[in-house]
Order: sequence, then structure tokens, then C-alpha cells
Amino acid sequence: MAAIEIRGLRKSYGDVEAVRGIDLSVSEGEVFALLGPNGAGKTTTVEILEGFRSRDGGEVAVLGHDPSSRSRRLRSRMGIVLQSTGIDPYLTVAETIDLYRAYYPHPRPVDEIVDVVGLREKRNSKVSKLSGGQQRRLDVAIALAGDPELLFLDEPTTGFDPSARRNAWEVVKNLAGLGKTVFLTTHYMDEAQYLASRVAVIAAGEIVAEGPPSSLGGRDTAATVIRFRLSEGPQLPETLRASATRSNGMMELRTQDPTRTLHDLTGWALERNVPLEGLDVTRPSLEEVYLDLTGGEAGREES
Repeated sequence: MAAIEIRGLRKSYGDVEAVRGIDLSVSEGEVFALLGPNGAGKTTTVEILEGFRSRDGGEVAVLGHDPSSRSRRLRSRMGIVLQSTGIDPYLTVAETIDLYRAYYPHPRPVDEIVDVVGLREKRNSKVSKLSGGQQRRLDVAIALAGDPELLFLDEPTTGFDPSARRNAWEVVKNLAGLGKTVFLTTHYMDEAQYLASRVAVIAAGEIVAEGPPSSLGGRDTAATVIRFRLSEGPQLPETLRASATRSNGMMELRTQDPTRTLHDLTGWALERNVPLEGLDVTRPSLEEVYLDLTGGEAGREES
């Protein structure tokens, strides 16, 4: 069953069409990432789903409700983690969570929430004493207070150091383990790769690609690139020369059959005792595919 259904969604600001008839579907229990440069329509789409912005056209259903109705029933089933929130710095972690639990008819126990977000040791610490990463976890804890079925995470690790980002990722994994549906927006391709089962890329108000991170934009069928350093003397076998180029002392082979090409290359090198220094085998990264799909541009700013 779908937690989110979008059909023909449109939104304009004056003469600027920010969202141009997009279609999206997010299944229950799925971690879904929406990627896009600034001004692509990403923020507008998410705010419409959250019920904070009206749409000009199309159909939208979130947990079976039209978010524009702002119904209490829908809001009690959603959790939203914004890029920044205002929390009383003098309350403890437990007191903060308990404060927000009081707004919901069937809240999740405090102890369960602090465990999910990894704040058990900080349970009785004041908010003002938390690190930036711990405060972000508290933001997620607040969103979990009402035991929502669907969570919106807006750029959850912006400004984090690598260690804090990894810890935040485990929190999201824990949410998925609880069966929550997670709608994630992020600028980090490795974050989308690690967390999301499906991603969609929006550019200039349109969905330009959608699917699992491993196959987005044809990643799974794109040519494999084999790079290595080769001295000027040895000549590659004729079967490899046609696909080989040299740049800055590095040889590069592009192939649709990496197993066969590597077999031929390494067999030739071993037979002639030719070192293949810096041997590297890669396929296009998610970031490379993303930049190709979006033209590598930031786009116009959203209203």
C-alpha cells in the first residue's frame, strides 16, 4: 500500500512553474529520498506533502488524506524533522520528549524513543549541554513522540562531521526497522545510497529519474572504467587497444564486460611481468549520475 501518492502535481509562483506535473509513489515502510538542486522544486513538493503549502493542480494523498485539509487525524500520524527547530535549552532530553508526547493521543514511551535515537546516556542532560549531532537526534526524537507512521527528514545531517553523520544514519536505519515510512531530502549522495531503497531526482520542476540508487540513471548498465599506470614500453594486446586511451600517464579502458576485460588485461600483464600500478575499477557513482541528470547546476531559488 502507498503511504504517499502524487499524480500530476503542479505549483507556480507568478510566472515561474516550480513543479511541473510530477508523479511519485512511496510505499509503506520504505525509506525514500528526493534529490535535487536548489530551485528544482524539491522543497515545494515536500511542503505540499506536509500540508504547509497549497498546490495549483494534481492529486496528492498522504496516508490516505489530502494534506491540504490539515486534518488532525493526518497530523497525528506524521512526524516532521525540519533543518532547525526551537527547543527550550533548559529542559532535559526526557522532559522535552515528554512535553511533545502530551500533544498526541497514543504517544510512544520515552524510554523507547531515547533508545531508538541513541540518547539513553543523555536522557537527563539539559538540551543546552548536547552536541550538535545529539541535538539533531533530539529533533528526530520529538518527531517520534507521537509514534507516527510517516516521517519527513529534511537535510538531517547538514553540517555534521563524518562521525556524527554515520551515527545519524544508524538512527534512520532504526526507524526503518520499526516499520516507519521515511521521506528523506538530502544533498549527500552517499547518504541517499546508504539509506534509501528508492530515490527520485527532480530538476526544473520535473522528475528526471527514479529507482533504486544502484540502478538510477542506468548505473547498473553503464560502462565500467578500468584505470592503471603503464610505462611507455609495453603495448596492450590488440583486443584491448581499441577501447584504451592514455591521459597524464594513466591508461583508461571502458568496457561493458569488465570480467572478460580484466581477465584479458591481468593475464597479459602476468604473462609479461608488466606492473599495472594504481589499478582501479569503477562504475559511475550516484553523484556522477546525479550531476549528469541535473546538468551539474544549482538551478533557480525556490520561493
